[in-house]
Amino acid sequence: MKYLRYLVILLLFGSLFTACFDDNDDVPQISSTLDINDFIWKGMNIFYLYKDDVADLANDRFSSDQDYTDFLRGFSSPEGIFEALQSSVDDFSFLVDDYIALEQAFDGITRNNGMEFGLVRYPNNDNNVFGYVRYVLPDTDAAAKGVKRGYIFNTIDETQITDQNFSQLLNPESYTIGLATFDGTDVTPTGESISLNKIQYTENPVFISKTIDVGGNPVGYLMYNSFTADFDGQLNTAFANFKSDNITDLVLDLRYNGGGSVTSAIDLSSMITGQFNGSVFTTEEWNAERQEQFGGTNLFDNQIRTGDAINSLELSRIYILTTRSSASASELVINGLDPYINVIQVGTTTRGKFQASITLYDSDNYGRQGADPGHTYAMQPLVLRSVNSVGFTDYFDGFTPEVLVEEDFSNLGILGNENEPLLKAALDNILGTRNPSKYNTRHLQSIGNSKMFMPNYEKMYIQMD
Repeated sequence: MKYLRYLVILLLFGSLFTACFDDNDDVPQISSTLDINDFIWKGMNIFYLYKDDVADLANDRFSSDQDYTDFLRGFSSPEGIFEALQSSVDDFSFLVDDYIALEQAFDGITRNNGMEFGLVRYPNNDNNVFGYVRYVLPDTDAAAKGVKRGYIFNTIDETQITDQNFSQLLNPESYTIGLATFDGTDVTPTGESISLNKIQYTENPVFISKTIDVGGNPVGYLMYNSFTADFDGQLNTAFANFKSDNITDLVLDLRYNGGGSVTSAIDLSSMITGQFNGSVFTTEEWNAERQEQFGGTNLFDNQIRTGDAINSLELSRIYILTTRSSASASELVINGLDPYINVIQVGTTTRGKFQASITLYDSDNYGRQGADPGHTYAMQPLVLRSVNSVGFTDYFDGFTPEVLVEEDFSNLGILGNENEPLLKAALDNILGTRNPSKYNTRHLQSIGNSKMFMPNYEKMYIQMD
């Protein structure tokens, strides 16, 4: 979606709000908590999708300026007022105190040691947690030190990981993992350890792209780990290769993809298809006061944001691999494609997020230019919900797979290999040899993953191009 129309309309609000500091000889003043709280309330009052659910966001909530100021002063931190202004159905709006880090995350830039991991509870001890390596990023410390998919670790710096300490243990720039084995029931330390260090890293979300011979037919496999705008060109190139290989089916692996850019999701869906160019992909529902100005329709398109022509496959069915970590824009692809082609989901149920957000800065028009230099707070409130072409939305419980397969942490398999359990289940379906009794369906509770430290974790967003 091209965002310029939002910017033009937002400029109309510029005259309604004043800057949050007094200019003193052009030296930026540190903004007070009251100033930041004022920015948060006003932004939420204008844009929040669930405004009608929050009494304190009503336009007539305050009887006077003093009443409003007293309300703002009732919160000792920006985080406090932001949390208080969220609806009970909102799990995804967020506030950051460093919008530079947020912008970098949107571009795929993080502090990263290269070990992308998941965390699950022990099957025989709900308090204890073990980690498993999902994949390793190239040219990182983890890659250099030989970390592999399927490695199990249960301690950090010789401390057992638990459901209370995992975030604290895994957040530092450097830490040491204690390796273990997992046989499906017991976690057993090996006595080995690996020290890992983070660096600034830009992740290419097009992680694996290959064509596999399946019963004599070429089948494409794409592991895509984030809808990152800066890599739309690489995504389009992968589809050019699939097109050149004349693939008959595509397995799209979104099992670890927590979301990202709506525009990238539309383009990916247009690459998969192509025969629906100009048709409705999704529509947007904003709050009642903003719907007339902002509510729009997203269409299948034939160009990526750079203007390059989309390499479309014109497929009539798609296999999508999912887990609980598949969220937001990943689910948007499933929902947007479902009315048009046969979407066969393999894996486990997705996260259940159908809303999108925008970044609001403390400026006259809530855009990045002119943001108050006295602080670096920005907020990412939910502003719209996505509805597919037949009116389906509000999938709070996520999408349930047609073929249930749980990842087996005692034998994860090699990503992209025909015998990797989730991919094998999809290929079995293509061949007509599906045997559900052979698929792992044992569930262990996930409590987080390596992406949880990113400010845009499991978020779907629209942004200015």
